[in-house]
Amino acid sequence: MRALLGRPLTRVALVVLAGAGVIALLWWRGPDTHTIAHAFSKVEWDWVLVAIGFNLLSVLARALAWKTVIDSAMPPPTPRFRLVFSAFSVGLFANAVLPGRVGELARVGVLTRRMPGRKGLWATLVGTVFAHRVFDLVPVVILVVYVVFFAKIPAWAVTSLIVVVGVGIALFTFAFASARLHQGARLEGLSSVRRVVTMGRHGLGVMRAGWPAVRAISFQCLGWLCQLLAVYTAMRAFDIHAPLPAAGLVLVLMNVATIFPLWPGNVGLMQAAVALPLVSYGVPYSQGFAFGIGLQAIEASVGIGIGLIFLAHEGISLATLRGMPGAERADEVVDEAEGMVEDDAGRPRDRVPG
Repeated sequence: MRALLGRPLTRVALVVLAGAGVIALLWWRGPDTHTIAHAFSKVEWDWVLVAIGFNLLSVLARALAWKTVIDSAMPPPTPRFRLVFSAFSVGLFANAVLPGRVGELARVGVLTRRMPGRKGLWATLVGTVFAHRVFDLVPVVILVVYVVFFAKIPAWAVTSLIVVVGVGIALFTFAFASARLHQGARLEGLSSVRRVVTMGRHGLGVMRAGWPAVRAISFQCLGWLCQLLAVYTAMRAFDIHAPLPAAGLVLVLMNVATIFPLWPGNVGLMQAAVALPLVSYGVPYSQGFAFGIGLQAIEASVGIGIGLIFLAHEGISLATLRGMPGAERADEVVDEAEGMVEDDAGRPRDRVPG
């Protein structure tokens, strides 16, 4: 199956099919271009600036969460927050402009370039990225529960939310159980799937650390809260006065729509995912679609803006980012990590020969 999915023609076919589905959806519920233009003519830019500010705070909080995970997963010296924030920003830029979640490995690449000579570092950092994503599950589940109790959920979205909560709880339970395993783990000779799981367990060492785990989860929750407020204030910018639970529903469904990055930003699909639930709040579909365009532009302006700054600072070209494998191929770039084990504290270290 993996060989089949790895073929270029297969990937192209999947993208074409997904694109056809989006076109069909847009044709079925196509937005009125005049309404979209009218919606943009009435944008309140003060609210847009507030939404951008909340997005910046969200990026800062999530970078702090990753820094906490890194500090608990690897022995000192650990990278300073300025370097971690730089790497995180480059990753945001890569995810915004390139398909395939390239940004997840781009931020690992930035840190390894600045910390040479440490064997096994790449595998450990890939594990921290995995752990960082796992901690997203806590605020996601909290947000979904909030939405279920307080938002007007369309019937077609109920199943998606149930699946999100179920998968989230299962993944977090699995990650926590994996992190409790203390025995050494070698990477050589493992299959691709088991290698990725082992790398993830290295990064999940923070889950055995008590207060650092609480801090990391708290920073992630703060980041999601800022994103929720960014969506809410962006709604105000587009003259949408739906309550906060509606913003929560939009935030959940737009993230569901971008789980599988078929093309940069999943443009079109994300706008439909934003506009459809707002219909339940009396917002015309075309106005909601315009808001979806504006919301994605606000988020992209933050990711691309700060990403470009730190991309230039790190001296990395866009061609280099294009050449990186996506997150789903992380196992292909960890050859240098083979032979790594954990010390008594559960942190990865180099295996001593003999």
